[in-house]
Amino acid sequence: MHPKAHRLIDEFRLQPHPEGGWYRETYRSPDRVTTARGTVRSATTSIYFLLTSDRFSAFHRLESDETWHFYRGDDVTVELIAPSGIHEARRLGAAEMLQTTIPGATYFAAHVDAPDGYALVGCDVAPGFEFADFQLTTRSMLTAAYPQYGPLIARYTR
Repeated sequence: MHPKAHRLIDEFRLQPHPEGGWYRETYRSPDRVTTARGTVRSATTSIYFLLTSDRFSAFHRLESDETWHFYRGDDVTVELIAPSGIHEARRLGAAEMLQTTIPGATYFAAHVDAPDGYALVGCDVAPGFEFADFQLTTRSMLTAAYPQYGPLIARYTR
């Protein structure tokens, strides 16, 4: 792991995330909203999220939209598979896009492109993140739904 990544984990007190990488929640709105599904959530939540080239964010989906903001490090690619079956790769970095929004119900994974690299991003979820709305998918389930992306799914699932 890159030495700067170790320092960021310590500096920001990051914890391992179930999807891969490290995170720390930095904000949870006290305002509450009722979603279209009838669940009550914080209006928005924010986290720091760190990925390294030896750890990827495995394919998962949320009920809410999630916006990623690039802060520092190496380029990170977010792989999206929309409910319609369309795949898109979005690259975030200093000379790339600085932010991107992943619509709710979209499967996505992320990886750092540089060998021995790292990327620190911020993620905002609205309505706010709850683990009850987080679905870490399995390789077999996602491949059955989108067989045309078998190699991509195999690479970014556990």
